[in-house]
Amino acid sequence: MGGGAAPDEPVYMGLPHERVLRSRFYVAVALTVPLLAISMGPMLAPHAAQHADPEYLAWAQLILATPVFFWCGAFFIRRWWNSLRERDPNMFTLTVTGTGAAYFYSLAAVLFGGSFPIAFRTAHGVPLYFEASAFITTVVLLGQILEQRAHAHTDAAIRALMDLAPKIAHRIDTDGGEHEVPLEGVQPGDLLRVRPGEHVPVDGALTEGASELDESMLTGEPVPVVKRPGDPVSAGTLNITGSFVLRATKVGRDTLLAGIVRLVEQARETEPPIARIVDRVAAWFVPAVGTFAAVTFAAWILFGPDPRFIFALLNSVAVLIIACPCALGLATPVSIVTAIGRGAKAGVLVKDAAALERLATADTLLIDKTGTLTLGRPRLLSVFPAPGFSEEEVLSLAAAAETPSEHPLARAIVAAAAERHLSLSPASEFAAEPGVGIRARVEGKLMSVARADAGATTHPTATLVTVTCDGKDAGTIALVDEVKPTTPMAIRELQKLGLRVVMVTGDRESAAQAVATELGLDGYHAAVSPARKQEIVLERRAKGERVAFVGDGLNDAPALAAADAGVAMGTGTSVAMDSAGLVLLQGDLAALVRAVRLSRATLRNIKQNLFWAFAYNLAGLPIAAGALFPFTGWLLNPMVAAVAMSLSSITVVCNALRLRRVKL
Repeated sequence: MGGGAAPDEPVYMGLPHERVLRSRFYVAVALTVPLLAISMGPMLAPHAAQHADPEYLAWAQLILATPVFFWCGAFFIRRWWNSLRERDPNMFTLTVTGTGAAYFYSLAAVLFGGSFPIAFRTAHGVPLYFEASAFITTVVLLGQILEQRAHAHTDAAIRALMDLAPKIAHRIDTDGGEHEVPLEGVQPGDLLRVRPGEHVPVDGALTEGASELDESMLTGEPVPVVKRPGDPVSAGTLNITGSFVLRATKVGRDTLLAGIVRLVEQARETEPPIARIVDRVAAWFVPAVGTFAAVTFAAWILFGPDPRFIFALLNSVAVLIIACPCALGLATPVSIVTAIGRGAKAGVLVKDAAALERLATADTLLIDKTGTLTLGRPRLLSVFPAPGFSEEEVLSLAAAAETPSEHPLARAIVAAAAERHLSLSPASEFAAEPGVGIRARVEGKLMSVARADAGATTHPTATLVTVTCDGKDAGTIALVDEVKPTTPMAIRELQKLGLRVVMVTGDRESAAQAVATELGLDGYHAAVSPARKQEIVLERRAKGERVAFVGDGLNDAPALAAADAGVAMGTGTSVAMDSAGLVLLQGDLAALVRAVRLSRATLRNIKQNLFWAFAYNLAGLPIAAGALFPFTGWLLNPMVAAVAMSLSSITVVCNALRLRRVKL
């Protein structure tokens, strides 16, 4: 696509694509590692540090830290400025304020260290905090890369949807001739031919022929739909059997498929910024720290020793430095990375950290039926033989006749015969009649297998097939999409976790009601389109419900993208998986139970990390303000700051690692 955004233009949350952040992260790591080694030299190798020139080391730290702060963290500085301009404090306000204070304080110490009061000096000169500035920038970059990577899948989902429509169409001219034309050249009213195995190019209505279409992208249902003259067809659906002619009614951006693409795009583009816990804390912490720094400045101006202005300035800056804990950058990403590893072992692929957080707070679970609650493929339910025929005879004759067919119902019948170890005679004179069924000769008998009315059995979800032998009724075969064996227990566990479980399906009312009753669901919506699925998600969110959606098909993509947390089945389509934030690798709802438990454990862990990230540094704020100066002469003793930052970081990492052992 031409005219796209520049590589470093914001693509999500005001930050660029993760590949742009990744290159800056590599540079940040390369510069921060030697910077940490230099700054920790006096502690790690005190004898070697005695022989080093402090001024040389100070300039080396300045040279290493400057590109990390200004270039690697450029996008964070931009977000910091926007947060001030818009009066919307967030994580970037807090981190850049702290890293900026540390950097410029240290810069002043390098350039004008001789002017600092003696109280700010140590044996190695005025303490520098370049390493804190660089380290925090580097770690926050890592956290943002993890988040941005999740949104790199959006384009893949859109492309996969658009690829469902063929690039060319077979147009029938007024003289009866047939020509291939680009899809862009098709106009409403054109007659188009669609052959078996081709995708329908545009929305239209059949004018000639009949066929069976796979409309699972719209309904999620695996059983093909019979289409005859006058019936509508949609772009992107797959023609299975017959050749037919349609009259185009909607083309280009007006087709139903294009509408689905727009729904997915809009859901992504209008997704609000993640309500991070850090942002909520920053909303009050940033003003509080700013106020405390201002009070500190005023107190030193009014009551401090000479030079009062220098003492006031340096102590108020010291408050900003100690208020930005190194562990803040670690609090969320370390927990998320650990949770991702734990989830993979439990069959849960975490693609989007935000989805993991939002799943923890979800109270409503909207769930697709076919392929999610059920197996997603027809299976033999029962055989009803006519007088004079046995079940085995009806099934073996039908399976023999259906062997050459690739129809989903035919494969289900053949598979059922194989499970019963029935021997099948070869079929000859095979012929398929689109929208009706098949005919074949088996053991010299003319067999016919065709779709029947749903009223022939009391089972509400069954698909029925009638079998005739030499024109005589031989019996009826009932096929059904069965509920997965693990589904009932998983539903009960999800309800125990406090979730309302509601089914949303494109299947008919009777089938939806039967499954909802069987599983004890809290409600259901039947016969819904992809657009309606998304509307249901948005309607419930508008009512204040926190919605998670679980699905596996193309028709679920808009709802997956619009939900607070989208969860896709690993056995589903790539579009569904690209639109979701979490994927259940084995397509098993039992993994969803584990995902909910993991998300809640992760959210608790992040909250604990944030407490420890702030606790140590808040304790150091009075010291940074000079509360001990009247009694001890201490002013932000560098050892106090170093110990606070180190202990908070170690505590956060150790606490996050507990997620590796959390019981799911």
